[in-house]
Amino acid sequence: MNQPAMNSPATPAAEKSRLRRQFRTLRLAALAEAEAQILAVAQREIPILLPAGQRLGIYWPLAGEADLRPLAALDLPLALPAVWGEATPAARLIYRPWRPGEPLAPDHCGIPAPLASNAPTPPATELHPDALGLLLVPALALDRRGIRLGYGGGWYDRLRAEPAWRAVPALAVLPAACVVEDLPCDGWDLPFSGWLDERGLHRIATANIASL
Repeated sequence: MNQPAMNSPATPAAEKSRLRRQFRTLRLAALAEAEAQILAVAQREIPILLPAGQRLGIYWPLAGEADLRPLAALDLPLALPAVWGEATPAARLIYRPWRPGEPLAPDHCGIPAPLASNAPTPPATELHPDALGLLLVPALALDRRGIRLGYGGGWYDRLRAEPAWRAVPALAVLPAACVVEDLPCDGWDLPFSGWLDERGLHRIATANIASL
């Protein structure tokens, strides 16, 4: 599969917008063959990486994202993200504990999340960063510096701008076809600890991956 060209002279914002369109198509096509192996890699590697007593942050998959919810079968303590807040300026990304079968409700972005609105019991507690041992985050693309291309909402950027969350190792999850040498980068783009694709787990030497 040919990867999108990275040599456009456009501004970072315009270039990111262009690349998002291209990588949505590329990722969806690549995932058809890669998803089963991405899950197999995660099932093999993640139990070794996750510190005892800490939770694994996964995500509720959207179209084109690898579904890692079967990791629940490994009896790992899990957490799901939720964009929480009534108004956009106040909304922020949080993590809450989750187990399969527990009730979910759409978050601020319409993604299923463990929120209080349809829970029959008191809502799950917002987790502090030290409760999470590893975050798995979907990506449209990633470069070899660990710079992630997401959907443009900035939720993970703002979360990881907080020092305590930045200290939690985070791996991008995507097909190998969407890993490139270089992506446009803004000042708020923070490198990930590495990435997970159908070829294995890849660490980035310059990232904060002491616990990986």
